[in-house]
Amino acid sequence: MSEGHHNGLAANAGLGAGDSLWQACIDQLAQELPEQQFNTWIKPLVAQVSDDFSKVTIFVANRFKLDWVRAQYSSRISSLLEKLYGQPVQLELALAPREATARSYSTPSTQEMGAAPEPADISDDSAAVAFKNRINTALTFDTLVEGTANRMARAAAMHVSTIPGHLYNPLFIYGGVGLGKTHLVHAVGNRLLADKPGSKVLYIHAEQFVSDVVKAYQRKTFDEFKEKYHSLDLLLIDDVQFFANKDRTQEEFFNAFEALLAKKSHIVMTSDTYPKGLADIHERLVSRFDSGLTVAIEPPELEMRVAILINKAKAESAEMPEEVAFFVAKNVRSNVRELEGALRKILAYSRFNQKEISIQLAREALRDLLSIQNRQISVENIQKTVADYYKIKVADMYSKKRPASIARPRQIAMYLAKELTQKSLPEIGELFGGRDHTTVLHAVRKIGGERQQMTELNQQLHVLEQTLKG
Repeated sequence: MSEGHHNGLAANAGLGAGDSLWQACIDQLAQELPEQQFNTWIKPLVAQVSDDFSKVTIFVANRFKLDWVRAQYSSRISSLLEKLYGQPVQLELALAPREATARSYSTPSTQEMGAAPEPADISDDSAAVAFKNRINTALTFDTLVEGTANRMARAAAMHVSTIPGHLYNPLFIYGGVGLGKTHLVHAVGNRLLADKPGSKVLYIHAEQFVSDVVKAYQRKTFDEFKEKYHSLDLLLIDDVQFFANKDRTQEEFFNAFEALLAKKSHIVMTSDTYPKGLADIHERLVSRFDSGLTVAIEPPELEMRVAILINKAKAESAEMPEEVAFFVAKNVRSNVRELEGALRKILAYSRFNQKEISIQLAREALRDLLSIQNRQISVENIQKTVADYYKIKVADMYSKKRPASIARPRQIAMYLAKELTQKSLPEIGELFGGRDHTTVLHAVRKIGGERQQMTELNQQLHVLEQTLKG
């Protein structure tokens, strides 16, 4: 990047040049880091860039967070700033003035912290603010794009948020990574708090519950633990598959579960698989998970992906032309998080090069992503992966044999070929032993329809899709 590049940044989207440099750094970190890490540590940072760009000062809310950001992220931030600006930038970390720390952020889970020390040196008032309910106020039903992929889960979640404690208790939402499960859970909390501001609501990741159980045992503070969890009106808990092999945690969760149901409080859970697919979790807990309503969220279909991109761009005060949204949506198919990552790349690329968003610009910004996709998923690869999974021969994919043990995996492979490649129905038919395109269409519709009804098939398809996407 040229030495004079920052002069162009100043004109960018009404931002000051320093703001633009810091925003680009943030955009890049958002792509590199897991979402929870980014939201906990990077998003709350406030930066001040000197007029001559020689120094960036980052303000952090408290001493614990300052030490953690310095240890984990400062060298990456330094090298990013240097790369973006074109020459070395001095990085300084400082404690934010008191009034700047009014916004609260939840303390990190043990998973996010790795082997981080407990934040014992956070002052009492900020620790008190950090508990509250951990609800992200930006994640509402209004900001969630609806489509066939999430319609049933959204309807159930809305029902729970308006009449908690009655039907669909517990509500168990499952699906792959980045499909919007967490968004839906926060939306339930936000809606209930809007209707009944006095409600006691808590959102946590399952790892945080594990951590709380461990602390309660170590410190002999089980009365406080029970007071915290057994007195809620609504418990929202993400990724319950993390309870696997943790007997003590499962025992305590079972107790909390029973206590909450007895007082007509509501429980909403998410997982990467349906209840009976959970490994190493006690049978009695699995049967509780399955006793309310279990709904899946699917990868979003094309129209929904387009709507998500346009909406998210608007939220970032950017305009994304529909044809660009279609181009990106066709090429980024797996989940909402990847779509958001692609959008961030395009916006950052557009800001830096001071160019309007177009298909050509999107192609340049997503060059790495597109080349990986084109290289990875071919119909042949799908045939081999599906044949291995269902223990049949690859040759059976294009043979004329018709027994169910072969015909069904063949239909699944046709369905995945339509979902994961750009090939047309006749082209797919040709690669399956010269079959007619109507045969392929029948397979696509049949498997697509059954996927909505059959949790086991849906789970198998999730596994195959994740395998093929690497």
